[in-house]
Amino acid sequence: MTVTVTRAGDPLHGPHGGAATCTYDVTVIGAGVVGAAIARELAHHPLRTALVDASDDIAGGTSKANTAILHTGFDAVPGTLEARLVRDGQRRLTAYAAETGIPVERVGALLIAWDEEQLAALPALSAKAGRNGYHAARLIGPDELRAREPRLGPGALGALEIPDESIICPWTTPLAYVTQAVRAGVHLHLDCRVEHIDSGSGVHTLTTSRGPLRTRYLINAAGLYADEIDRQLGHDAFTVTPRRGQLIVFDKLARELVGHILLPVPTAAGKGVLVAPTVFGNVLLGPTAEELDDKTDTGSSAEGLALLREKGRRILPDLIDEEVTAVYAGLRAATGHEDYRIQDHPHQRYITVGGIRSTGLTASMAIAAHVTGLLAAIGLDLSTPAGLPALTMPNLGEAFPRPYRRADLIAKDPAYGTLVCHCERVSAGEIRDALAGPVPPRSKEGLRRRTRAGGGRCQGFYCGAAVRALIEEAGA
Repeated sequence: MTVTVTRAGDPLHGPHGGAATCTYDVTVIGAGVVGAAIARELAHHPLRTALVDASDDIAGGTSKANTAILHTGFDAVPGTLEARLVRDGQRRLTAYAAETGIPVERVGALLIAWDEEQLAALPALSAKAGRNGYHAARLIGPDELRAREPRLGPGALGALEIPDESIICPWTTPLAYVTQAVRAGVHLHLDCRVEHIDSGSGVHTLTTSRGPLRTRYLINAAGLYADEIDRQLGHDAFTVTPRRGQLIVFDKLARELVGHILLPVPTAAGKGVLVAPTVFGNVLLGPTAEELDDKTDTGSSAEGLALLREKGRRILPDLIDEEVTAVYAGLRAATGHEDYRIQDHPHQRYITVGGIRSTGLTASMAIAAHVTGLLAAIGLDLSTPAGLPALTMPNLGEAFPRPYRRADLIAKDPAYGTLVCHCERVSAGEIRDALAGPVPPRSKEGLRRRTRAGGGRCQGFYCGAAVRALIEEAGA
């Protein structure tokens, strides 16, 4: 097994391990969850494939900061590509998670009506779910709602139950995709910002921050920057407006307050603020929806957090009295369109994968299959697909046995019983494994996404020095 992961300071390898002047069959720009899924799908075929990203790690943009929900697609716009791919993606990712050990919990969702107007909207939302192929939605009255969620604030009049909405680990998912891809021969180039694209006869030449890269076919999965890449190829079909979503993460002691994903009735302004448990044992409150100009502005604001606390106090009053573990913000790629912006350009051997919003995690595997089909349609010879190396991901979810609780693992390797991060119960063995993995982290943030180390109540105050020493010892 040959694994090629390069970063700044490493030579930019070509598809045969030689100079970068060699030509790839396909290059995917953007190693978020969608680009990672596409690279994994392409790894089934005997292609020379590259996955490039401007950051120093995979899933370093929108994919690292979302609400971590595995959607059913019940509320998508019927008949859209997004509706179809979310529905297909939910099935694919549910099966893949079970196969690889990605934590998923089917907790269900309750779409709660707080006034008569919202209550009157629930039957139409149930009918909409049916048009999207989801038929398990059910209207429930205030008494059943209160029995299901006794800590709800006063005034809830009823709800639409969506029993198959789930929570998932948003970090393990793209890591699993990329790990399988690189093990199957895909080249991952990080710290590799695409600065210019020249499309000549039969070949695209990408000028990157690490040198030139040549490829026959090009896939643009650049997220917030997909419109800018698209314009370099001569297209002006959409503009990405970053939509900031601020979220508050509450301590694990708050987890018993809520049993479902609690959703608001959507309005023209968006889906609104939700309360949701996480697979890590915390509770999320958010997101806001703020239209920005700056594609790098992931800061939090006093106004945004105050809004969330106000909304949260109505939904789940006791939650606001709980300790806050963290605050973060993510940017979604809003385009002003009600659908994904996936478009093939056959004469250029180029595919745009833009406008992938908060449903991108759920739809990722279906998007990958759809894009691979488009590649075949515009002339790429895929040949017969082959299987990928089997994969079992480390478990980060609280609903499943963590390594520090597994006597069998500790008996074989005591490092799994030696805790480094006590807030999140992360062992030295898990950190060692992450640092030695096929796609290792190069920062404390990257290690936190792979192990949860430093992500707990103290935010690395106590374990930070030990974690930093382990990273340095590994040469990361």
